[in-house]
Amino acid sequence: MSHPARLGLALVAVLTAGCATPGGAETPQAQVQVESCGRQLSFTGTPRRAVALDQSSTETLLALGMQDRMAGTANLKTKVSPQYADAYAKIPVLSPKILTSEPLRAANPDVVVSGFKDLFTADRAGTRDELEALGVPTFVSAVNCPDGTTPPFERLFRDYENLGKIFGATERAKQLATEQREALAEVQAVKRDPVKVVWVYSVFKGAPYVAGRDGMPSQITKIAGATNIFDDLATEWPEASWEEIARRDPDVIVIGDLTERGNLGDKASEKLAMMREHPAISQLKALRDNKVIEINGTAMDPSVRTVDALRAFGAGLDEIAGRG
Repeated sequence: MSHPARLGLALVAVLTAGCATPGGAETPQAQVQVESCGRQLSFTGTPRRAVALDQSSTETLLALGMQDRMAGTANLKTKVSPQYADAYAKIPVLSPKILTSEPLRAANPDVVVSGFKDLFTADRAGTRDELEALGVPTFVSAVNCPDGTTPPFERLFRDYENLGKIFGATERAKQLATEQREALAEVQAVKRDPVKVVWVYSVFKGAPYVAGRDGMPSQITKIAGATNIFDDLATEWPEASWEEIARRDPDVIVIGDLTERGNLGDKASEKLAMMREHPAISQLKALRDNKVIEINGTAMDPSVRTVDALRAFGAGLDEIAGRG
């Protein structure tokens, strides 16, 4: 990491500027403090040069109307959601892949936002300690920091609330959470027969990565009245084996489609082909009866898109059951 003097001077200018009003006057913001993944963050002014490290945080900030306060984005797995396309086009793309410390430093951020804490490592954006030593707060989604009691969607709504406080967008954050809670209630209101489900997000070196207990898909499954067969694994996306999936014998298979990411095995069709060729998985009744739901893989990560995955999952179950 480099340019510490340049970054420090920019931060002083940004943090003492306050919040600009439409007429150009400055309205000082009272000090704001929020908790983020085990750290207390303090802001004496409204951030004006936020950098988002991934698609989840990028689209969440855009949903809150923060495009004019973003100095950069990175690491989009798919095209940005169409409703944010115009706003996104005005934001510098610092890296199409995982952002490293040099381009992050060069962007002179006054806050860095991420959906995942593992993007803050020495060989990636830099550690949270390194950035905070330079006066740059680091915000990590609460969904990636489970507390053992709060469901993932409520942690996501906490992200909206905290980001709303940080950026002075509390009403928009409240509206966004309210809209998404209504979607949860709609899916939950449908009475469905209980089924066992496996979520296959990606395949790496032949091994499937499935939804564990701590991720969004686990709660999506519960909301829709089903059971995630890997709820005994206390991680978001644990590595499994095809043989173990076959042994647990799911009634429904959910496949994440990450076509635009471009890696081998990212397409839903590629994963499905692997399953149909596997000696154990190909014998599953769920696969033989085509009880398969394809969902955009990006929507499975914690962001404003996650509610789309919930709706798609509920609709898929209803179609399989003959209701759709």
